[in-house]
Amino acid sequence: MRIRVSGTVQGVGFRPFVYRHALELGLSGHVLNDERGVEIVAEGPADAIAELIRRLEEEPPSLARVESVLAANEAPTGESGFRIAHSVSGGEADTPVSADSATCDACLAELRDPLDRRYRYPFINCTDCGPRFTIVTGVPYDRPLTTMAGFQMCAECQAEYDDPLNRRFHAQPNACPVCGPHARLIGVGEGGFSESGESDAVALSAVALARGAILAIKGIGGYHLACIASDEDAVARLRARKRREEKPFALMAPDLESARALVEVTAEEEALLTGRERPIVIARRAEEAPVAASVAPGSRDLGVMLPYAPLHHVLLADFGATLVMTSANVSDEPISYTDDDARERLEAIADGFLVHDRPVHMRTDDSVVRAVTDGQPIMLRRSRGYVPQSVGLPIEAPPLLGCGAELKSTFCLAKGKRAWAGHHIGDLKNWETLESFREGIAHFERLFAVEPELIAHDLHPDYLSTRYAQERAEADPEIELVGVQHHHAHLAACLAEHGEQRRALGVIFDGTGFGPDASVWGGELLVGDLQGYERAGMLMPVRLPGGDRAVREPWRMAASWLSVAFDAELPAIPRTLRSQIEAADWRAVCGIVQTGAGSPVTTSAGRLFDAVSALLGVRAHVSYEGQAAAELEGLADPSERGAYEFSAEGGGGEAPLVLDPRSAIRAIVADLDRDELTRTIAARFHNGLAAATAAAAEQICRERRLDLVALSGGVFQNRLLVERTLEALDAVSLEALMPAALPPNDGGIAYGQVVVAAARSAKS
Repeated sequence: MRIRVSGTVQGVGFRPFVYRHALELGLSGHVLNDERGVEIVAEGPADAIAELIRRLEEEPPSLARVESVLAANEAPTGESGFRIAHSVSGGEADTPVSADSATCDACLAELRDPLDRRYRYPFINCTDCGPRFTIVTGVPYDRPLTTMAGFQMCAECQAEYDDPLNRRFHAQPNACPVCGPHARLIGVGEGGFSESGESDAVALSAVALARGAILAIKGIGGYHLACIASDEDAVARLRARKRREEKPFALMAPDLESARALVEVTAEEEALLTGRERPIVIARRAEEAPVAASVAPGSRDLGVMLPYAPLHHVLLADFGATLVMTSANVSDEPISYTDDDARERLEAIADGFLVHDRPVHMRTDDSVVRAVTDGQPIMLRRSRGYVPQSVGLPIEAPPLLGCGAELKSTFCLAKGKRAWAGHHIGDLKNWETLESFREGIAHFERLFAVEPELIAHDLHPDYLSTRYAQERAEADPEIELVGVQHHHAHLAACLAEHGEQRRALGVIFDGTGFGPDASVWGGELLVGDLQGYERAGMLMPVRLPGGDRAVREPWRMAASWLSVAFDAELPAIPRTLRSQIEAADWRAVCGIVQTGAGSPVTTSAGRLFDAVSALLGVRAHVSYEGQAAAELEGLADPSERGAYEFSAEGGGGEAPLVLDPRSAIRAIVADLDRDELTRTIAARFHNGLAAATAAAAEQICRERRLDLVALSGGVFQNRLLVERTLEALDAVSLEALMPAALPPNDGGIAYGQVVVAAARSAKS
C-alpha cells in the first residue's frame, strides 16, 4: 500500500517512528518526506499494514499532529527490508512545519549527567524536542534546509543519526560539543566588544548576572535581555535603558518550585508552565514574591515561564534564582534576532552578550497565556511554541493573505482548509516593525507555497497593514483586495476556529476598531456569520476627547463619561484625580466633550474601562496599551458579588440595542463619596458589565432566535470579566465560545480576515 500522512509530521521524528514500527511488523518498503508530508510504501501481510495504519492514526510521535492518513493499494514489488529514503522536493509545499519544543526529559537527564558527552551542552536536542520553526529555511524538513546546514556531524553524532534504535535517529538538528554550535560571552566596555577567553560562557554569564549585570542572551527565536529579578537597581537600570516605563517584565524561574514562590500556581497554570510550548503564564502574584518592585509595578499578576532551551536550563541552574527575561528590543521595536542587529541595537542596553553561532532564521517572541477557572486558557500572544501550527478552516479557501490590524500585529496565510497564523510581530507603527512584518509574510509564503490571490485587510485606511495590502495589489493587478470590518473579523475568527458556520451573536469588546460609519467602534453586539454581520447592539456612544490622546490619558474618558452621566457641561473633577490633573485641563477637556471639537464618537468598551480606572484613581495616564484596564482588573476584589446596574434601551426592531453605563457611573461616584473600598467598586463594575452583557445577549438571541454567543476583542483578555460573563451566559442557557487557539485581541484579526474573505469567495 502507498500511504500518505499529512499534518505536522516533519521535524517530529515521524520517519524513525514509521521505520521502527514497520520493522516490528515485518513490513518491507520505505518512508520519505516530501512537500506534502510523509509518504510510506509498505509491503507485507494485510493485517500488518492495517496495524501500521492504526498506529499512525492513534499512536503517532508526541510532537506530531496527524490530520489524515490515506492509503491506496499497489501491486507488490517483492522489495526486501524497510528503509528511510531520501526526501523528495520540487513540488508544491503542503505540509505544516513543527513549532519549537521545550527540551524533553531524556535530553535534560543527559544535560545534567557529568558522565554524558553532552553534559552542560547548551544545544542538546533529539527528535522529541528542540528548535524547529526558528531554524527551518524551507521544506521538506532536512538538515540542508535548516540553519544547522553549516554544522557537519561528527562520527558519533552521525552514528546516532543513522541508528534506527537511537532517539536521535534522523534528528535534523543533532549536534554535540565536538561538532555543533558553541556559546560565547562577549563583554561591552569603553573600548567596545571583547570576547571572554574562558570556555564555559554560560557559567561566566551566571556570575555576571549575580553581580548585577544586564545581559543580552541569544535564545531559540531571538534575544532576551536578562537581569536578576530580585535586584531593584538592576531592574530599574534595565527599564531606563530599554525605555520601558511601567509595562511588566517577564520572569524565568529555574523550576516549578521556584515559580510557586512567585505566583499562585493552579493545576491549569502548572500544565501551561510545564507543557512543551512553555509560554509565559500570567498568574496571581504570591505573597512576598521575591522580585523587585520595578518588575511589575501596579500589577497584582506576574508573567512567569520555565526554561525551555537547554541554554536556559544550564544558565538558571548555575544562577540558582529567578531572572527577568524580557524581549531584547527598545520599546515599540521588534526583538533582535541576528547577531549584527543585536550588537547594534542592544549595545547601549546590555553589559554583555551571551551568544552562539547557530543562526536564528525567523524571530519569534515568547507566547503569553493566562488560565481561566474551569475554562479554556486565554491566549494573549501566540508565537514561539505554537507557531506555525496550522489552524483549521471550516470552508475551502483559495490562496489567501490576511494582513491583520495595527496593534499586536500578526498576519495569516491560508489555502484549502488550512490557515497559518503568523507569529506575534508587535505594533505596526514604525519602519522596523513593518520590515519584520514583511519578512514574516515572505517566509511563510515560501514555506507553505502560498501565492495569494486574495488579500484581506482592515477597513482603517491609515493602518500600515492596510497600506501593505494596497501595495501588493498595485504591484500585482491580479490580486483582489477584500476589506473586512475589524469587529466582524473578531467574530468570524472565534466562530471559525471552533468549526462553526452558524449565525451567532458576537459580543466584541475592545479598544478601537474602524466602523463603517467612520466612528470608533469597540463595544459591539453583532449578529452574523462568516460572510457578513449586522449591528444588533452597542455600548452607548460618547465623545473621545482629543482622539488618540484620550487613549494615553484615561482621565479624559472619565471627563467624557461624567459629562453624559450627570448631564453636566462641567462636572466636578473627582477628588481621586485632583492631585494628578490641573483644573484648567479638566475644564478644557469637558469643554471639547460638549462641543465635539477634535473628539470623535466612540462605543469603545476599552475606553469605558479607562474611564472607571481614572475615576478610582488607579490610572490617569498610561505608558502602554491596556494598562488602565489591566490595573483595574488587578484591583478588583474577586470575592465581591455585588454589581452596578447598566440599563439597556432599544432593540427588537431596526434600531440597535444600546447598553447604557450611565447609572453605573453615577453609582461609582456615589460609592466614592461614601469612601467605599476601591477594590469593591472595581469588582462591582466588572460584575455589572458581565450581567448587563448577558442580559443584552439573552434579549437579542431571543429576538433573533439564536442560541450561540461568541466573546472576543481585547477587553476579553480580562480574566475576571470572562469568568463572570461566562457564568451569566450559562445562567440564561446560552452557549458561549471564546477564542482558544488564537488571541481574543488583535492577534486574531488576520485569521478572521482570511475566514471572511474565504467565505465571501465561496459564496460568489
